[in-house]
Order: sequence, then C-alpha cells, then structure tokens
Amino acid sequence: MDLFGVSVTLLATFTGFGLLIGILFGFFGMGGSFLVTPALLVMGYEPNVAVGSGLAFVFGTSVIATLKHRDLGQVDYKLGVLMIAGTTAGIEVGKVGLEYLQHIGLAGSVVSVAYVLLLGGIGAFVTRESLKGGDGGGLEHDVDEDTDVDEDDIPEIAQKIQSYRIPPMMSLRGGFQVSLWMILAVAFATGLLSGFLGVGGGFIRMPALFYLIGVPVPVAVGTDLFEIVFSGGIGSFLYAQSGAVDLSIVVPLLAGSALGARLGAAATSLVEEEDIKIYFGIMLLLGAVAVAVRQVGGVLEMPVLDSVSLAIILGAALLVSGAVSYSAVRELRRDAAERSVTAEA
Repeated sequence: MDLFGVSVTLLATFTGFGLLIGILFGFFGMGGSFLVTPALLVMGYEPNVAVGSGLAFVFGTSVIATLKHRDLGQVDYKLGVLMIAGTTAGIEVGKVGLEYLQHIGLAGSVVSVAYVLLLGGIGAFVTRESLKGGDGGGLEHDVDEDTDVDEDDIPEIAQKIQSYRIPPMMSLRGGFQVSLWMILAVAFATGLLSGFLGVGGGFIRMPALFYLIGVPVPVAVGTDLFEIVFSGGIGSFLYAQSGAVDLSIVVPLLAGSALGARLGAAATSLVEEEDIKIYFGIMLLLGAVAVAVRQVGGVLEMPVLDSVSLAIILGAALLVSGAVSYSAVRELRRDAAERSVTAEA
C-alpha cells in the first residue's frame, strides 16, 4: 500500500527511526546526520540526497529540541553566537586542509582513521571521566541563570582555561566568566575538526563546551543544539537548491523526531549528569566501531560489512535511547515517591 507514492511501510520505518534519533538528538545535542546519512546510503539513496535530506532532518529536529531546552533554561545564546563565529572560521581552515589531502590523494584514508580515533578517543575519555567521577560530581539537574556552579563540578581543564583572565571577559550561564579569546579558540578548534572530517561536529562541541569551557552538561547540550539550528539550516538550504532534499524521507523522519526530540531534551533535566556523560561516551564508542567496520568493508571490498555497520549504528541508537528513556522514567517515579512520602509526613 502506498501513500502519496511512498510505501506505508517505508513511511512507518522512517517515522520510527525519527523518534529514535530525536530522543538522542534532544538528549545529547548530536546524532542526526551521524545516524541518518549512513542509513540512507546503505538503503541505496544517492550520496547527495542522503546528505541533503540528513541535513534537512537535522535542521528541523534541532529547532524542536532547542525550543524545549530554551523552556528548561538550558540555552546560553551569548555563548552560542560566539561558538558559531569561531566554529565557522575553523571549518573554513579545516576544509583547506581536507582539500590539500584530496590533492595529494590521502584524504580518504586519513579522514577515516582520524574519524574513528576521534570518536573512540572522545567516547573513551568521557566514559572514563564519568565513571571516575562517581556520584559526587554531578551538577543539579535544573540550571538556573542565577545559580552559580560549584568549582568542584568544573573539569580541571576548564578551570585552567577559565584562569586566563584575558579581557574582555564573558559572563556565562552558571555564574562564571571566561575570556572571549578562550571561547573563540575552543570554537575554532572544534570547527577545524568539523571542517577537516566533514561532519556536523555535535559530538565534538558538546564535550568541548563542558570539558574545556566548564558549561554544565544540560546547557552544553542546549547551546550545541542552538548552533546546529544555523549550520543545519544553511546546509539544508544549499542542498535543497540543487534538489537533493527528498521530502518523502524528511517529513516522516521529522514526524517521529518532533516527539522524540522533546522527550530527549526533557530527559536532560531528569537524568543524573554523570549518566548523561556515560551514555554519550558509549554512543561514541559504538559509533567508532560502526565507522571502523564500514571502512574495513571498503578496503576489503566486502559490501556486507556496510550492513553490519548499519546494524551496529541502529543497535547503538536503540540501546542508548532505551537507556535514556528508562533512566528518565526511573527518576520520575523516584520523584513521585519522594513527594508522596513528604505529603504523608
């Protein structure tokens, strides 16, 4: 059975996939094109359609998730604008480096290895730091603009960067100040990696905002999503001009993610911060394995490994989104039980 010339089964599949990715996108501030584009490629769509439709989906989902984070007070607009400026400059320089590698014929192998190492490295670092932090290092769930962040909750690297008092100093959400030049330097570095690897960079920016600048994790997610609204919007517009955005893909994906993104964003105010970082690290580690499998398949000319890679990506998305949903429900039940005990007392 078809609807508007598209299989109902395919529409249902895209809607379910959109719900799954929306939860991850709203919860982590990343995961859209990282998951959608490879899936569309394996399904047989042309590369430009896969990338263009993925960007359009990222744009729509980031708008939905950002609005929810705004309602929760988890978006630092001032920091977001500064990060956009620095990231844009870094992307341009990264593209120059990528074009040089393409010129000498090393782009494919270097980018593939760098992508796997970066995904795996960030995932391992975040997971290790979170497990090491235990239960005593988490910030409060709700981030109020007038609430100061305890210095013990700020990573050592971020404390070092905050110690460079080079004017002008910028006051950020959480009650601390960071030099404008330090923010731009971090933004430029993340943009450089994004431009070099040809990725949106959400999996780079979110941990950078926390570990390098010291922004609370929920605010780091919300601010990263705010940035993605602009990058995804520009990218999808450019691809749409060349007819590479397939609405039969984008619309059902967005229908599912409209709910998923709000659920994921709401979960950041419920789930323990250490749990957020652990889930994020696991997602990146599994992503690194998936990318590595796909690259090995290309080298060995074994197309079946593309399907294995996709299965790993989908399995990781299902596993982590399920864990996020379970943790959020558990916290809601715990809060309800505590309120019930308080009312009875």
